[in-house]
Amino acid sequence: MRGSVFRRCACRDPQTGKQYGQSCPKLTQRRHGTWGMRQELPPTADGERRTFRRSGYASATEAQADLDGVRALLAVPDTDDVDGRQRMGDLFERAASNREPLPDLEETRRKFRSGQSLTARITVGEWLDTWIAGRKIRRNTLDRYGRDIRLHLKPHIGDVRLDRLRVSHLSEMFNAIVERNIEIEEANALRRAALDELKALKGRDRRRAARAAIAEMPPFRRTVGPTTRRHIRATLRAALNDAVTQELITFNPAAHVELDPVRRPKALVWTDERVARWRATGERPSPVMVWTPEQTGAFLDFIADDELYALFHLIALRGLRRGEACGLRPEDLDLKGGTVTVATQLVEIGGEIEESEPKSDAGNRIVALDAGSLKVTKRHIKRQQKAREKASAAWVESGRLFTRPTGAWVEPDWLSDYFDRLVRRSGLPPIRLHDLRHGAATIALAAGTEMKVVQEMLGHSSISLTSDTYTSVLPELAREAAEAAARLVPRQRSKRPAGLTSGTQHPSPSASNNGKDRKTSKKQQVKRFS
Repeated sequence: MRGSVFRRCACRDPQTGKQYGQSCPKLTQRRHGTWGMRQELPPTADGERRTFRRSGYASATEAQADLDGVRALLAVPDTDDVDGRQRMGDLFERAASNREPLPDLEETRRKFRSGQSLTARITVGEWLDTWIAGRKIRRNTLDRYGRDIRLHLKPHIGDVRLDRLRVSHLSEMFNAIVERNIEIEEANALRRAALDELKALKGRDRRRAARAAIAEMPPFRRTVGPTTRRHIRATLRAALNDAVTQELITFNPAAHVELDPVRRPKALVWTDERVARWRATGERPSPVMVWTPEQTGAFLDFIADDELYALFHLIALRGLRRGEACGLRPEDLDLKGGTVTVATQLVEIGGEIEESEPKSDAGNRIVALDAGSLKVTKRHIKRQQKAREKASAAWVESGRLFTRPTGAWVEPDWLSDYFDRLVRRSGLPPIRLHDLRHGAATIALAAGTEMKVVQEMLGHSSISLTSDTYTSVLPELAREAAEAAARLVPRQRSKRPAGLTSGTQHPSPSASNNGKDRKTSKKQQVKRFS
């Protein structure tokens, strides 16, 4: 196709007022005017001719370089590819109308070969919407992806062009989230202080004014912690990986952005010393606390008559997750074989409780039951049958092993709140419902169970997760391990006086001096350390 490089200026004919363009008599001067280039494009679908023009170059060399670039792009489609040539013409027509830089040759070639639009400029937000709409995954994971996209990714980087997204954009996003956390914490502190002040106020008018002022404050909000920030990055990384697969981009910046490491809180056991300090100050040594076997037994004794005693018993001794315990069905229980199958769980999705598959493939498992757990479960079934007969027509057939008095599902969040109330009434040091699961692992290890067996009991995909996160060492086991290690070191009974080194050792007194040297030595030691 025809193309050329030319020089022109903006001088006007004084008589007509029109620009001279390329016919200006001053163009013979070296520095007069600017250079431009033109290239004929493939015709439109209707057969109309079109031309790509660009000017403002300082030299003919610069104009010729861009003309060569345009010709290289036009050569990407085969000469007999009419549709492809029209698409390439549309690309240059768009670049001319929007005053955009010339398209990148390699990027354009990649998009052309993969059948992508050459003129569309998809944003990160548009791609995320397209990506999540095509995901075929479990509902709770999809819901988490949706929250990450809606609350964080689209507000911060949704308007960025997908092919222009860089690591710097993501660093700025996470820095903004951290700064927002500081604002939330300050607002929460102000609201908390105002509520404390309200408690001390006297007088109806003053309290009314204080309540009105509190109503104008931002509500309590949760900050976006390190774990959530990692979830956000994981969501974006998965979406961009698919964009790379579809050749929309060649680089995934989410795989290279750095975040602060997540430090999992250390699980600690409620020893007597920690319990005493908690009673004196109300402070918990760690967010994750584990009861001793004695404390676990005291709690189970305290709630022995509770309608959900069997549920708490299974969590405390066999390590079920709360959603797994709530989701158990009668058919999951094998009384003859002494096992329970974890095949479903109840989860909250979009404010509603739904049945879902276990958290992972490893979560779908068979858990062996001890004789005591079997006895407790059988007693629960009889008790539930009596409740069904008592409720009669009001009974809700939810198909669950553990239910509310009317037969309805036990909601996981409600169960956590109910557990907290039971713990407060028991007078035991506080733990979370999930900490009962930690305790089950600890008790199993204390009983000599192998780590691999504990991993399978808890339904973890890796043994490192079990050993690093979900187990704590009981003080008795730690002391026993220390004593066992010390017993492995052979020692001979030393004749040296206790507490003295070889440099301060004194000769043993002979029988002939009746211990006079020993008395003298003791006097010297007393004098030395007095």
